[in-house]
Amino acid sequence: MTTATRPPSPVSTAFRVEPLTCTIGAELFDVDLGEVSRDDALFAELRALLLEHKVLFFRDQDITRAEHVALAERFGPLEDHPVVGSDPDHPGLVRIYKDLDSPPEHYENAYHCDATWRDNPPLGCVLRCVQTPPVGGDTIWVNMAEAYRRLPGSVKEQIAGLRARHSIEASFGAQLPLEQRHALHARYPDAEHPVVRTHPETGEKILFVNSFTTHLVNYHTAENVRFGIDYAPGAGNLLQFLTSQASIPEYQVRWRWTENSIAIWDNRSTQHYAVQDYWPAVRKMERAGIVGDRPF
Repeated sequence: MTTATRPPSPVSTAFRVEPLTCTIGAELFDVDLGEVSRDDALFAELRALLLEHKVLFFRDQDITRAEHVALAERFGPLEDHPVVGSDPDHPGLVRIYKDLDSPPEHYENAYHCDATWRDNPPLGCVLRCVQTPPVGGDTIWVNMAEAYRRLPGSVKEQIAGLRARHSIEASFGAQLPLEQRHALHARYPDAEHPVVRTHPETGEKILFVNSFTTHLVNYHTAENVRFGIDYAPGAGNLLQFLTSQASIPEYQVRWRWTENSIAIWDNRSTQHYAVQDYWPAVRKMERAGIVGDRPF
């Protein structure tokens, strides 16, 4: 299968790299990420591989929280999450702990690109597994550059120049009481992004709508709308078609977690889906998200 254009692989003797699918993901061996966090040359190799494969996987990484943060900070400053608190001793390291006190209706199983409700969504994330269920709790990542590349030409023409609204109020905030939900919206107003963004380092075109996306904001024009039905449900149907592209298996890689395994992903060109099939088993993850730039 023809894959999306990728930057050339770096010549490296430090890591053994095994691609996991034809379109996305590679597992790296002979790696100590604690050492990578301190070594400029090793980090440069890792960053080049991340641009190529979009998500990198590692096992048996018994690193400290300080090393976890130091590795993520190699990419840029870290950000907090407004809903899930950070580790008090390591700002920017978010604990995502699911245990018996986490009711099963608190879903996380949706294809999404992290925090697109921000004006500047994260560049990427470094996620470490602290504790995993004996079975289940996998995570899926999706190559959204490949999803865009394989859209029909007529759809590419239709969505060129379209922009969409992304909301934390309509997602994390939906279950809050009215006043708290409005306060969350006031603190984090909806963000507007292009439906197709350009990767700032690789130049790839990326389909950039996900489960945080509420609607297309500039669809209602004379070119698109003749009668009301062209807009409602026409625009909604188009958005539903676009967001559904993340569920196509040919664009995906699925990772089974083990204790001290780590995933590093490029949030600009991927979506992911945390499979919530394990409750009441315990799943504990720690994530460092890196501040990104404004999509264009």
